[in-house]
Amino acid sequence: MKRCLIISGGYEPHRPHEAARRVADLLADEFEVTHSSRLESYAEEDLHAYDLIVPNWTLGEMSVEVSKRLWAAIASGVGLGGFHGGMLDGFRGNERFRFMAGGAYAAEPGGVRDYRVEVLDREDPITRDIPDFDYRSEQYYLHVDPAIEVLAVTRFTATPYPWLDGVAMPVVWKKPFGAGRVFVSALGHVPDEFDCPQMSAMLARGLRWAAR
Repeated sequence: MKRCLIISGGYEPHRPHEAARRVADLLADEFEVTHSSRLESYAEEDLHAYDLIVPNWTLGEMSVEVSKRLWAAIASGVGLGGFHGGMLDGFRGNERFRFMAGGAYAAEPGGVRDYRVEVLDREDPITRDIPDFDYRSEQYYLHVDPAIEVLAVTRFTATPYPWLDGVAMPVVWKKPFGAGRVFVSALGHVPDEFDCPQMSAMLARGLRWAAR
């Protein structure tokens, strides 16, 4: 079986450890999953021994040396995949981590709200046969890497900021990183959202795609 390392922690309202267990369940049929709740695992584990690394740590701090270790592992072929704040709002002060992710949290206009997820590519193996769907969660406004391949977007309304009306925001994407692959979903604010079949299907497929 392939090997996956999930490292969870940080902002407790995201219930990161419970969410990590939901991810482990999604991957259980193909991966031997190691779940750590210690940020030190990035420095202590042999990252090159894994096929997939899933960061799920909102906020927190990552040292330059640790981010170089993670960078080297992903660039050598280890997959990197994650979701919501655990990937897009982790380690705000570390530019290497944000560069690898391909996007960074900027705001959540309106907080938790109803919106629609529009799938752009139904031929891609990650989003194949997944229709557009309604979703309730935080709607992340992101700063994104122009090199990402966008698979799904959401659109902002005029509430609360009229100047954002109609803005299409990437919400699911993938990208190469050296010999490695990176997958990101902005969905998944709390573990209950894994009950949405479209959300969990895209996440499971995306993480499998990213894996070495």
